[in-house]
Amino acid sequence: MLGNLIKNANYTKEDHLATNRLKELVVVLRNREIMHGLTPEKLRMILEDLGPTFVKLGQVMSMRPDFLPQEYCDELVKLQTEVKPLPFTTIQIVIEEEYKTKWTKVFQSIDEQVLGSASIAQVHRAVLKTGEKVVIKVQRPGIYDVMSKDIVLLRRAATILKVISESSGLIDFNRILDEMWAIAKQEMDFLMESNHNDEFRQCNSDIDYVTCPIVNRQLTTSRILVMEYIDGIQIDKINEIKALGYDINDIGKKLGENYVKQIIDDGYFHADPHPGNIWIRSGKIVWLDLGMMGRLSTRDRAALKKAVFAVVNNDTYEMKAAVLALGVPKERINHTRLYEDIDAMMNEYVGLDFTSLHLGPLARKILAILSRHKIAIVPGISMFARGVVTIEGVMRICCPDVHFVEIFATHMQADFRKNFDLREEIEKAKRDGYNLLRKSMRLPEQVSDILKMTMSGQTKVNFDLTGSEEPLRQVDKMINKLIVGIISSALLLGSSIICTTQMTPKIMEIPLLGVFGYIAALILCTRLVFSIMKKK
Repeated sequence: MLGNLIKNANYTKEDHLATNRLKELVVVLRNREIMHGLTPEKLRMILEDLGPTFVKLGQVMSMRPDFLPQEYCDELVKLQTEVKPLPFTTIQIVIEEEYKTKWTKVFQSIDEQVLGSASIAQVHRAVLKTGEKVVIKVQRPGIYDVMSKDIVLLRRAATILKVISESSGLIDFNRILDEMWAIAKQEMDFLMESNHNDEFRQCNSDIDYVTCPIVNRQLTTSRILVMEYIDGIQIDKINEIKALGYDINDIGKKLGENYVKQIIDDGYFHADPHPGNIWIRSGKIVWLDLGMMGRLSTRDRAALKKAVFAVVNNDTYEMKAAVLALGVPKERINHTRLYEDIDAMMNEYVGLDFTSLHLGPLARKILAILSRHKIAIVPGISMFARGVVTIEGVMRICCPDVHFVEIFATHMQADFRKNFDLREEIEKAKRDGYNLLRKSMRLPEQVSDILKMTMSGQTKVNFDLTGSEEPLRQVDKMINKLIVGIISSALLLGSSIICTTQMTPKIMEIPLLGVFGYIAALILCTRLVFSIMKKK
């Protein structure tokens, strides 16, 4: 199929450049024996082999349990972003191209030993002319062109990359590509990352135990990020942290409280809070790698609060309202079935205390319900789901006695008390009471109007019969099959009549029009038989 796609395409210069890349992708798929089946582990290894574009795509899909089964999402979280480092000479060339001068005129020294090497950039220690220790993050040369070409290929192949066919109408693969490409461009634009650092520092300026690296704006460009060197300890180095006299549980509580603040108060949170991005320095939590940040609207945050309170109170109706507020319905909702699904999920949490509840799996279950009922979600919610899964994993490793969801609920209760204004609530109750009284006074008039319209035959009543959608859908399918059968019979009968005439042109003494009629009837009958067999 891919070969035909290449042969039949109207080539442009971009097509020609993409052909070699397409061949590389085919070789990887063949080496991984894609034709012998696809497992979660094999999918992860294929994406790693295919390069940075597909690694990013896998990372985005790992945040979308509405797009892939849960076991695939869990496996894609393990995607390795560490890659073979570039030679130091290549890094020097990139720096000099960007600054238009010798690197020695900007830096006193650059450590050739790599601090980290990811698919998009490479990190080195350096010292400025002033003697200040910094870290420089240098973008891999040509990475933007490679990823943009891969995106072109993926967009053209979107029609044959229907990962989950039954999700058509809800899951748009091009939308997933748009989300991935937007995230990738964020991470490739270091000016944007420096803006993220500034915004994050401003949001947390009143938190004395949280910080992030200070960016050197004068030396930062879209391809080079220069920021202060963080001489600290990665948060999962438990023994080293304890050896310095820190209380790991206290650090865990502060970490959880700050992440909840990012989600609930700021609506601006670190979307990839794995241990490598969280360091401890001088008693402070230092957040690193702010290239990928998530945002939640006021409406999204209110829905998340409502969902957590619903779990705490085991309120299925409140959870249903929260679920509906988290997405956009793509087709008519069966509210009875939605309530049943949510109630089944809520029953899993009956009698469950906070120490046994994990917010990440709960978020994924909610996303699965949204997918099942064709309710599309916004990127911020999927990034939130991945973020809380990651942060809960970090806290289980570092401080298993501290529970993220308990911190989440406590923060919301404090937020409710902080924002509660008794005088405002009384005024609101007065307004609501007045509106209710005014509407009640109009009830007799409205009932009288209804009776008059009924007596004159003008009343129209709309019935919504719950559960009728599926039977009507089946009847619709039956009618379609009946129509196909009638058309096939007509084609067979008409072709047979034509074959008794001397109509020309002919093929093997059979009128050509009759042959076409038989072929069309055969195709229709074959499709009809296959649809019946598939149903059985």
